Amino acid sequence: MKHINLKQTLTLLLLFIPLLGFAHDVTSADQELLRNGGLLAYIRVGATHMLTGYDHLLFLAGVIFYLKSFTDILKFITIFTIGHCITLIGATYAGITANEHLVDAVIALSVLYKGFENLSGFETLKIKSPNLLLMVGLFGLIHGFGLSTRLQSFDMGQGQILAKILCFNLGVEVGQVLALIPIVFIITLSRKHKQFPAFYKAVNWYLVIAGIGLFAYQLYGYFYGH
Repeated sequence: MKHINLKQTLTLLLLFIPLLGFAHDVTSADQELLRNGGLLAYIRVGATHMLTGYDHLLFLAGVIFYLKSFTDILKFITIFTIGHCITLIGATYAGITANEHLVDAVIALSVLYKGFENLSGFETLKIKSPNLLLMVGLFGLIHGFGLSTRLQSFDMGQGQILAKILCFNLGVEVGQVLALIPIVFIITLSRKHKQFPAFYKAVNWYLVIAGIGLFAYQLYGYFYGH
């Protein structure tokens, strides 16, 4: 087999950056579904939102790339999940919100951060990297707040607010599991090949570049999208 060409791989991956900004926008179709579909609709929209939330999935892929054992993967994903459940449920129920572009810009930085860390960026700068478990938990809180701002963009009506929030959160968890299955499978399989180091570098450089691109996109949306 031919060796992976990093330049060609990154060029191909860069083509997907413009699509990431539109990954999980709130749509009128979703609003209509929530208005007429009851609590099950909130589960469905939550799952769809996570499955198309490429910024969330890119960060999780970066976390998994850094880990080798299934136990560690389970531990870190659990911490991330607890974090985003806290802010998704808490912030939504309390009505705490922020500009979605700014929140998503921070989420974009989490993608950049994970790629940078995976590429030994802190070691290159001769800086001790922060505790990874702590950072994953912190970013989980931020990602959950981003999900909360999306949910609060919908008109949830007046009744069963907590139930609707919990159903949306359940949908997010279902979507996350469905997304993680192929991600974990692909990464685990790729570790068995001698080309894995090149693949590892290519993907993590993409995380860095995608993070920068998404950050710039969200700032543009904040300053010029109104």
